[in-house]
Amino acid sequence: MVDSQDLLQHPRRNLGNRYRSSAQKFASLAQKDPERARENFAWAEQNARQAILHDFTDERNWRCLAELKVSNKDGDGLHAVMEDVFSILGRDPEHLDQLKGIDFLAVGRELLEAAFSRDPLDPDSWWSLITESEANKEEPSPYTITLSEFSERCKRLDFRDQRANIVFGRRLERIRTSGNENLFIELARHLLAHRPNNHELWMEMGRLHERREEIDDAWSCYDHVQQLRPHMDVRDQFLTRLKGSMDGKDVTPWSGPSVTHRDAFLENMVALTKRVSTQELISTEEVEEETATAPLDQVRLEALMVAEDYQQAFFMARRLVANGENWAEEILREIQQKM
Repeated sequence: MVDSQDLLQHPRRNLGNRYRSSAQKFASLAQKDPERARENFAWAEQNARQAILHDFTDERNWRCLAELKVSNKDGDGLHAVMEDVFSILGRDPEHLDQLKGIDFLAVGRELLEAAFSRDPLDPDSWWSLITESEANKEEPSPYTITLSEFSERCKRLDFRDQRANIVFGRRLERIRTSGNENLFIELARHLLAHRPNNHELWMEMGRLHERREEIDDAWSCYDHVQQLRPHMDVRDQFLTRLKGSMDGKDVTPWSGPSVTHRDAFLENMVALTKRVSTQELISTEEVEEETATAPLDQVRLEALMVAEDYQQAFFMARRLVANGENWAEEILREIQQKM
């Protein structure tokens, strides 16, 4: 079963186009009929928001809403639009700093265009900028970025917004298909650390590891998919394929990665989530007081849950279950419901 949230967040261009067209028609009516301008502008904005809801990757939908905000002299509303755009672009601190103390009605649309010029939402347009930068490193443009610069930038961005995960996941797909598989794996783990329930990216990672014959890592990725989507028995299918490829060969049957490998894999994901963790470190005194009645790991896991730090809690709970801590299974199910 596909979550309703997933359906809303995955772009649907046809619906986006339809609602944007309706928004433009209502805006035109508002200009022609001053007596009903307020009503028509309200309908225009409602349709523009629906266009973004159905396809946030089409820059035309954002431009449409921004223009309506300017027409309505709604500077605060345009500020909110820009914050939403920058959330999709990973909440880059450099972007957010640009929103401080400016007149949005005067320069808001210009700022929006500058953001899209440097950071296109369309993955093919973005990849064209990357390839142009790689070809002209000696004469860089202010609107281009090299692959190494993008890699470093990814490590400081916030991908907890599902839309950001989708936009950057498509960019990483362009990196993978260009042959940069190692960079794809490195950056994909950053995206997954921020949003562990992106089963599609886990699936893509599993296929890549399987093709590279990195059996333990492939199993770990497929295992995450099956944990998140139990009806997708991709881990079991992988084991069946692996067994079939070994039939008739004088090799020891493979039944899964070692506990040490699984622990290291999940601990690495926990470490990546700490960069965006919202939980303050628990003091030694607090731990000693709490562990009088509960294990240390349980105290830490529950603290993450209270802080709604579900990304780190997810990987920590998975690591505990992998190490035989069966009490963590119930908490893991609760985390998955909340993510």
